[in-house]
Amino acid sequence: MSPIWRKKTVEEARELAEEREYKLKRELGPLQLMLLVLGSTIGAGIFVLPGTVAHHYAGPGVIASFALSGLVTIAVGLAYVEFASMVPVAGSAYTYAYVALGEILAWIVGWDLIFEFTVITSTVAVGWSGYVVEIARSAGLSLPEALTRDLAHGGIVNLPAVLGLLLVASIALAGIRLVGQANALFTWIKVAAILFFIAVGVGYVDPAHWQPFAPYGLSGILTGAALVFFAYTGFDGVTTVLEEVKNPQRTIPIALLGGLILLTLFYVVVAAVMLGMVPYTDLDVPDPAAYALARVGIRWGSALLSAAVVFGLIATMLGNGLSATRILFALGRDGLLPPAIARVHPTRRVPTMATVLVFGTSIILAGFLSIGELAELANIGGLSAFLLTTVSVVVMRFRRPDEPRVFKVPALWLFAPIGIVGSLVLIASLPAVTFVRFGLWLLLGLVVYFGYGIRHARIAR
Repeated sequence: MSPIWRKKTVEEARELAEEREYKLKRELGPLQLMLLVLGSTIGAGIFVLPGTVAHHYAGPGVIASFALSGLVTIAVGLAYVEFASMVPVAGSAYTYAYVALGEILAWIVGWDLIFEFTVITSTVAVGWSGYVVEIARSAGLSLPEALTRDLAHGGIVNLPAVLGLLLVASIALAGIRLVGQANALFTWIKVAAILFFIAVGVGYVDPAHWQPFAPYGLSGILTGAALVFFAYTGFDGVTTVLEEVKNPQRTIPIALLGGLILLTLFYVVVAAVMLGMVPYTDLDVPDPAAYALARVGIRWGSALLSAAVVFGLIATMLGNGLSATRILFALGRDGLLPPAIARVHPTRRVPTMATVLVFGTSIILAGFLSIGELAELANIGGLSAFLLTTVSVVVMRFRRPDEPRVFKVPALWLFAPIGIVGSLVLIASLPAVTFVRFGLWLLLGLVVYFGYGIRHARIAR
């Protein structure tokens, strides 16, 4: 058999996680993990993207776009829970593919995930910058456009986005305990902001704004689903930190499934209220939730919401950036990238070099690219990982049917096709330029794998 199809066993994956040189601290409990699901997922996808996607692609049909993406995500989430409860180690879909499908597919999905989470972190930073600039403007402080816009919109660098990422990187480098505490604080603020927006905004909903519901047709709703899918992609990042979770077999199902159900409800309701308050044709703005409140005369609510979102989006940057560092850590520990990338701090037990590389790249992307360019790039990586994880669960049901599973996907014959077909449909609905950019990233990854990884993989030794 060609070495590109080498597989790890479940036992090897578990043993590797116990090696002292690469061992991480188990500090996260069930509530902290569920808050990490909400914290890393709720962000620019709901506070920023609905307006842009409704304006350009789906109209009020963006409500259906969120529901469709949520259905696919829950189906895939069941697969993640089954595999994560069987192999509770760092790496998420990368590790699952290594066990079920073989090294080359594991490398591709790992390379995808680094791309996905790093770009999501950058995208959220740009959205965060938009809210910071709006708050500053409301306070009478006008920031220079050259220092608050990306290159495509006439700026030099998006400085607030850069500063926000530097703050988040400092938290990530301090250790997983501080990450859990900071995420919990910022996530509660973010959930409060969502509930506030729904409670206040529902009284200003005009059903006439939902008509026509699908001005761009079914294809517009599908394209919208592929783009707002970005709002769900953070959840899978939680499975990258499973080596830092207490009692993972019990904690994982509660945190992942509970978090996903709440997310879908939040997103559909917020989108419905937002599109009912303001015509979709007026929502092509970087802060649509705050803009909607201001449009109906609740300026104090707009300012309050913007302040809450500023804190809440820090949790989203933190969760996704952390996920990218743990994927990079797993690739280095497996020898597919230089082992120095996986070395952890002697006391904080944080993969320092991986963290610096991820956040350094995020800063460059957020400083110079627009939110639309970044969101398109993030989605295709996440959908590819979702697809391969669902396939991996099906494969393992046949290859290792007797392997102990704390959680098993019910009605796999139903949910697996939903996850697989749904991911493929959403991938096909993305803009063509996204495939070109993503193809270049994959080509670079294959050069790295065949130039280094295939010869240095630990399981080859």
